[in-house]
Amino acid sequence: MPCTDLAVHLEAFFAQRLISDLNASPHTIAAYRDTFRLLLGFVEGRLGREPAQLAVADIDSPLVVAFLEHLERERRNAILTRNTRLAAIHSFFRFLALRDPRYSGVVQRVLAIPPKRTGRRLIEFLTEREVLALLAVPT
Repeated sequence: MPCTDLAVHLEAFFAQRLISDLNASPHTIAAYRDTFRLLLGFVEGRLGREPAQLAVADIDSPLVVAFLEHLERERRNAILTRNTRLAAIHSFFRFLALRDPRYSGVVQRVLAIPPKRTGRRLIEFLTEREVLALLAVPT
């Protein structure tokens, strides 16, 4: 079976961009690998095609948004985890934009997907020790 354009670009992204160019940590590479394993599995379920048969054009913005919603709803991932997965996908598509301009339309639409905002936890009270520590800080 011949390699699809997605397979070629994904391999180059991991081997060239993450490992050679950025010297990414093993943890970063593993996180990106996990993101794409989840994404490709999701796409396989949606489109009914094995990951080895997928093309770049198959991974469009509505599908990525559906994947992100799947992470939150079915997998019960936190918004921060969802945003981390989106950052990995964005990284791949930024790489793809420079590598193969034929996909600029798909790339633009995927890169336009914003991260979800997370709420900040309010500090409802401070202990006496915390108040004293804040007051001791010079202004």
